[in-house]
Amino acid sequence: MALRNRFVLGNWKLNGSLAANAALLARLADGISAADNRNCGVCVPYVYLAQAQNLLRGSAISWGSQDVSRYEAGAYTGDVSALMVAEFGSRLAIVGHSERRSVFGDSDAVVAQKFARVKKAGLIPVFCVGETLDERESGRTGQVVTRQLDAVIAANGIGSLQGAILAYEPVWAIGTGKTATPAEAETVHERLRQHVVQADADVGNSLPILYGGSVKASNAAELFSMPNIDGGLIGGASLVVDEFLGIWRAL
Repeated sequence: MALRNRFVLGNWKLNGSLAANAALLARLADGISAADNRNCGVCVPYVYLAQAQNLLRGSAISWGSQDVSRYEAGAYTGDVSALMVAEFGSRLAIVGHSERRSVFGDSDAVVAQKFARVKKAGLIPVFCVGETLDERESGRTGQVVTRQLDAVIAANGIGSLQGAILAYEPVWAIGTGKTATPAEAETVHERLRQHVVQADADVGNSLPILYGGSVKASNAAELFSMPNIDGGLIGGASLVVDEFLGIWRAL
């Protein structure tokens, strides 16, 4: 079986400025080189896509957005479509991040629509699933993440996961400093992979599954050593050059 592609992806969230971005991206571009089956990217606020394109063009780092509209065009004030994101040379778009689900009310159905828009625009969807602390403590982790996954499969077909990236991000570990142990994360990753394999073995075995949730340079190597963890979706640490480079080196 061919090696799965591995990824370290930064999610800047609501952070950045033209000057800070320029300094960060220059150092990342110098520190990250292309490597077989190892990929790096940053997902930036929409307004910085042109800057990312300008500064990262020709580097080993891809760029993209943290969300897209579920609509392609029309009277949807404030929305940004996947086709617009693609015009800036983007390769990636995150959909279903827990903050979009919990803060902005994205349902499983809306996430599935956004996933479809990303695919249609020729971008790679970085599709997030994850459980809250209450769901975890009540033993519903597997039920929650497979429900979120099945919503995309039901709407778009199992084949739509070919060329996509799945990210498991336990909500209780995002920005809290808490991290699932490598064994805990691996248990969920393995369950997600087997769920896809049961529907299509080729898709399931080739699907990169990233871990997101307080990943740092100090814990990345142990997390990434797990057989079903194919890299990380990195939040706060992606804004700190030495941390992000340390995570990249652990891939």
